[in-house]
Amino acid sequence: MNEISKSDSYAAAGVDITAGYRAVELMKKHIARTMTSGVCSDVGGFGGLFELDLTGIAKPVLVSGTDGVGTKLKIAFLMDRHDSVGIDCVAMCVNDIICCGAKPLFFLDYIACGKNIPEKIADIVGGVCEGCVQSGAALIGGETAEMPGFYPADEYDLAGYCTGVVDKDKIIDNRTMKKGDVIIALPSSGVHSNGFSLVRKVFDVENSDIKKPIDALCGKSVGETLLTPTKIYVKAVLGLLEKIKVKGISHITGGGFYENIPRSIPDGLSAEIEKKAVRVLPIFDLIAAEGKISERDMFNTFNMGVGMSITTSAEDADKALSLLESYGEEAYIIGEIGTSSDKISIK
Repeated sequence: MNEISKSDSYAAAGVDITAGYRAVELMKKHIARTMTSGVCSDVGGFGGLFELDLTGIAKPVLVSGTDGVGTKLKIAFLMDRHDSVGIDCVAMCVNDIICCGAKPLFFLDYIACGKNIPEKIADIVGGVCEGCVQSGAALIGGETAEMPGFYPADEYDLAGYCTGVVDKDKIIDNRTMKKGDVIIALPSSGVHSNGFSLVRKVFDVENSDIKKPIDALCGKSVGETLLTPTKIYVKAVLGLLEKIKVKGISHITGGGFYENIPRSIPDGLSAEIEKKAVRVLPIFDLIAAEGKISERDMFNTFNMGVGMSITTSAEDADKALSLLESYGEEAYIIGEIGTSSDKISIK
């Protein structure tokens, strides 16, 4: 800890520099878990250094993604649990870039808070590091900004940035997609990190007991269920790409099925989803019932139990399902590619 850098005046304004040093010390053990062979710098420098290993990559293309956790953080505040939202932050970035076929290389996080409580910051970064471990990315830098008067003392915001690499000739190309190709679902772990403004309204989270166990959620509370971290699909998807020709991948985030699945489909084709095939999780049934939300709005807001969709040829579908199962994914078919004038239909 740097005892030389200390400002009584800054502390009187609400910013404790020494708390920042303490937070860094606490998070180092977490960051160490994420170190990969490409990391060339230690925590605390002005920039994170990473050496690219381009073995086997003829035409390297860097792919970047950035995102935050959104108002799901409000649930973390109410539950006073901060060790999993970092996984969400990483997941929202790495799940995006693998839709291009990119392998995540490194990650950076940004935490802005009203008051720097070192143990809380270390918990948040611990979650970020867990997400990095799950995705094979190294946490090579970040920033914690203490902003009194801008954020309440017990609140914070969390965002992240990821860079990955893909061989140009192996970027997912949906131009090979055709009628009759199969759409495969990868199950989600829950609501993930989208639609929480609606979720918070439905459950009136600030004025209700979200810690109370509920039978419809298998005895878990609403708060505990909502805090389930976003699933990271990196290893399963990259493993699949090594063996199967994948024609399209969609990360199903805000906007649900209607916005995200069509993003991976070229003009002139459509996604035809079999509604009864979708394995809807109990939390979504509860949200729909409590909020009196129409089925279309549910599919247009939430992932409904499908965190990612993958399109392959019908001939490769069984092999793809088997490979995904070997990575622990209970993947299943939810539809096929058609030629409807609507970009997506759910029937």
